[in-house]
Amino acid sequence: MITSVLVANRGEIACRVFRTCREWGIRTVAVHSDPDENALHARVADTAVRLPGAAPAETYLRGDLIVKAAVAAGADAVHPGYGFLSENADFARAVLDAGLVWIGPPPEAIEAMASKTRAKELMGISSLHEVTEGDLPVLVKAAAGGGGRGMRIVRRLAELDTALEGARAEAASAFGDGEVFLEPYVENGRHVEVQILADTHGTVWALGTRDCSLQRRHQKVIEEAPAPGLSEELTEELHTLSVRAARAVDYVGAGTVEFLVAGDKAHFLEMNTRLQVEHPVTEAVFGLDLVAEQIRIAEGRTLAQDPPRARGHAIEARLYAEDPASDWTPQTGTLHRLTMPGVRLDTGYEDGDDIGVHYDPMLAKAVAHAPTRAEAIRRLAGALERAAIHGPLTNRDLLVRSLRHTEFATAAMDTGFYDRHLPDLTAAAPDPHAPLAAALADAHARSRFGGWRNVPSQPQTKRYAMAGEEHEARYHHTRGGGLVADGVRVVHADAGVVVLEVDGVQSTFEVARYGDDQVYVNTTTLTALPRFPDPTTQHAPGSLLAPMPGTVVRIAEGLTEGAAVQAGEPLLWLEAMKMEHKVTAPATGVLSALHTAPGQQVEPGMLLAVVQPA
Repeated sequence: MITSVLVANRGEIACRVFRTCREWGIRTVAVHSDPDENALHARVADTAVRLPGAAPAETYLRGDLIVKAAVAAGADAVHPGYGFLSENADFARAVLDAGLVWIGPPPEAIEAMASKTRAKELMGISSLHEVTEGDLPVLVKAAAGGGGRGMRIVRRLAELDTALEGARAEAASAFGDGEVFLEPYVENGRHVEVQILADTHGTVWALGTRDCSLQRRHQKVIEEAPAPGLSEELTEELHTLSVRAARAVDYVGAGTVEFLVAGDKAHFLEMNTRLQVEHPVTEAVFGLDLVAEQIRIAEGRTLAQDPPRARGHAIEARLYAEDPASDWTPQTGTLHRLTMPGVRLDTGYEDGDDIGVHYDPMLAKAVAHAPTRAEAIRRLAGALERAAIHGPLTNRDLLVRSLRHTEFATAAMDTGFYDRHLPDLTAAAPDPHAPLAAALADAHARSRFGGWRNVPSQPQTKRYAMAGEEHEARYHHTRGGGLVADGVRVVHADAGVVVLEVDGVQSTFEVARYGDDQVYVNTTTLTALPRFPDPTTQHAPGSLLAPMPGTVVRIAEGLTEGAAVQAGEPLLWLEAMKMEHKVTAPATGVLSALHTAPGQQVEPGMLLAVVQPA
């Protein structure tokens, strides 16, 4: 019997595994890097072991350090979570060689499927080696990883070398392995996968299908089970292929076989020899705890001959700290509050935690389960819309609009969904009365007497930045102690709640303030502006400022001061939150200044370069 489990990962998945372990009475051990010393997964574990350093390559990717941590903490089993070392056969062998239980598939199965090139060969599929115009578009993929890292779409032969170079660099940074390969890129396909579960006695379950077509940067955003709109014949084919893949490598434990579906044809992509981020939708539909099943299988228990019956529909949305309207730029800062009643919320953060730059920007996964797909969509969209998310900018609005988009609601989506619809899905639509509500709540909070003065006054003004624009709120007091604003009747106002009436309709605004300038009004984020701007914050036209904290990993080849550049031309690349982000020229002109170099750490707003417009 397993009595103590170390999770060789961090954040949300570590917390997820620990939750099942606590329910089973199993002691938990966390590992953490220096930036994660006070992270939630380190706080909730019974024991936490430090991995000195910050970068994944020197901490969470160091299998030798993690095995030593498990032995030192007295753990008798290791669960790899997902990502990092979960698909590393050498790590699995090291765990077993240390006399520990490995809660995962045999190293030989990982080895057979961990490299996407070898997995394709096992399934009788060849990778591309020589690319011609007729092969385009093609996809460059990292052989040793996933999660959208080390992936590039190539539509022109002239772009191939640059795409290969960027993918190799990103794959080496994320997975410690820069091997990449090429495969045909299926336009307008759906990403469909099958959850499998296999024991050590020869039983293999195919636990239905999942659709994960809504993706940004080849990383999933919204997932659901079962995949809607598939014929019975295609579903059966996907199940058969997935079980065949599992049996081909004597698979044990939880795994996922992924496909691109175009029409009624399935194209094998890969087999992930681990638990997936989207596993909760399968758990909801089948009434299972997949982590518990992993532990049972690792202890040698036998699965029933047939899996449980599927019931209803489940949808998961990944909440990221990022700006979808600005090339999905990750955001950092303090997560002051995160509450979302009515749905399952898997997260690695609590109120007051900091969102740092070193790791993935996913804050949480929200999962809704209902008897029908339409009901699950409505439940999840409603929960996201009403959630209190106070902190860095997130993709919450994008998620709500995606769920309610006609293409998604009718199950007509594919992997090109965001390529087609992103501008509409990210168009700013802030509440026009949010600045007034913020100003009234602020005035009440700052009132010396804790209430409104019973004398008339001059109009009061307060400026806020909202959705990238400046807004001014104006109001004044009446002799009777009330408040008046243009076209709006103030029904109630205190430091936390404001009720406004417009054309006879009353609306309630919940207001929360953090520090001197951050204000949240319902789901709208505002920044209080000073009366007089600071002149030292002004920059010359054409200035390129760092959009996030990160590391400069590359400068465009041959780029020097005095070079001519074109608007939109990539000038340099930043790495933050495990993804590369290119910084482009804001205008056609001349690079008049370059203030950075590869390897430099930068902070948000730091001046990187200046392009003098032509």
